[in-house]
Amino acid sequence: MALGRAARRLLLLLLLAGSGLEPCAADRCSWKGSGLSWEPRSRTVEQVHLRCTEGSLEWLYPARALRVVLEPNLSSTRHTTVCIKPASDFQGASIYVERAGQLHLVVSEAEEARLRHVSCFSAHTPQRVALFLQASPQRDISRRTASFQYELLSNQSAAGPDVQKMALVEAMCRPCDNMELLMAICSSDFVVRGSIRNVSHDPENHMSQVEVSGQKVYRQKNKIFRQDEATGEWRGPIKTLLRCKVKKGAGDFLFTGNEHFGEAWLGCAPRFKDFSSIYQAARERGTNPCEFQFH
Repeated sequence: MALGRAARRLLLLLLLAGSGLEPCAADRCSWKGSGLSWEPRSRTVEQVHLRCTEGSLEWLYPARALRVVLEPNLSSTRHTTVCIKPASDFQGASIYVERAGQLHLVVSEAEEARLRHVSCFSAHTPQRVALFLQASPQRDISRRTASFQYELLSNQSAAGPDVQKMALVEAMCRPCDNMELLMAICSSDFVVRGSIRNVSHDPENHMSQVEVSGQKVYRQKNKIFRQDEATGEWRGPIKTLLRCKVKKGAGDFLFTGNEHFGEAWLGCAPRFKDFSSIYQAARERGTNPCEFQFH
């Protein structure tokens, strides 16, 4: 929904700045800066270019406006959904996305409940998304930080406007077929053999968390699963949707899935003996999509 007075003021500020958009230094994925370093009377809007499919931004002492352009260096146009996760202490600004010359609110400092959730929206131009951060009025220079993580998702891993739909592919709430199992070990961010220690539920956010006790970590993108030095056991949490009705149960499983904002999301999770039989049969036929080392 297009906004009224606040969005028009921000758009007017950007138009007045015109070619006064000032590029600033940033690495390819993340940026950190401070509004205190800007000239007090300047009308220029600082501009940040981020060229990765995921990263973060941290804006200390927000002042005036910041334009953030997400333009990943991709030849493909399949990354069509942008998701933003505000930090728990997000303060001092609101986030808008530009669409067809209008600004639409994504994250508002005034809506505390909204700050606890991931916000996702479709990108009309897949390889270039412009975000605007408008600093909130303040009477003092107390420390405030507007920081968030961002992630660009393909329409094969995101299917809607919120984190629940973003996770639908990762949490399919149904058994994977044989080909999905074989592909999961090739393309997942994590592949872990282990058992379920505990399952906790968060009805308010429609999520469940599976605590995994792992015998073997075959792959993980980040250090979500950590090894106990004394026992050698791997432990880590995996999220899924509440509607999947995951329960604690005995058994040896192969957990696979993908990571979003540093959290593991459950994908295919067959019993290990079942997966082993499926993989060996595919290997004998020469139809396994990638090699999997069991040891």
